[in-house]
Amino acid sequence: MPLQNRVDPFGAIHAVPERGLFTGNRGIIHDPATRTLLKKRWALQAWIICVCQFRNVRREPMGRNRPGGKAGWTELFFLDEVTALSAGHRPCFFCRRERARDFVGRFGEAFGIAEPRAPLVDKKLHKERLASGRKRPAVAMHELSSLPDGAVVASGGNAFALRHGKALRWSFAGYGPPLGLSQLEDKALMLLTPQTTLAVLRLGFRPVWHPSAEA
Repeated sequence: MPLQNRVDPFGAIHAVPERGLFTGNRGIIHDPATRTLLKKRWALQAWIICVCQFRNVRREPMGRNRPGGKAGWTELFFLDEVTALSAGHRPCFFCRRERARDFVGRFGEAFGIAEPRAPLVDKKLHKERLASGRKRPAVAMHELSSLPDGAVVASGGNAFALRHGKALRWSFAGYGPPLGLSQLEDKALMLLTPQTTLAVLRLGFRPVWHPSAEA
């Protein structure tokens, strides 16, 4: 059985076979004895996006990865960076330093902060994450065309990533064929990507897409 550590664009964590392109974490939120999630869904405000392979590091997902047989951070997996950003994560400074510096630098530019730091980004993002209690903000149909590539919205209970003026239906296996924005359900359209991340995307941050988005 797959572990419950696959994250969707809403920030919820599922048990599905597909792993995705990236890993990351929200701190220690699992029991290593059973390799199952605890009731809490985060232990830190720093929700990060990491590469799946880094140097020669080997980990047992949701196992005991700290000295003394203690639980290390809980490995979460994302289809791609677009998915992770929608869930409220941001690039890791340890294994993805250049990407993290790019993200935080554009954050500073967006909000007029001369010396932006990751903890400030995390604090602001945490107030905007669906998984940490934020209500889903509504978005009107006419506003979709003004959202940047990489933004994710919900329509009819499904998540759609916006790219080149089209909407790509999200799944753990990849994206569906491009749809016109007018094909989304006008009623109850919700914005999933945090406003802070949207500001960074508008200033030119280019997230990594799953190959299925190119189809």
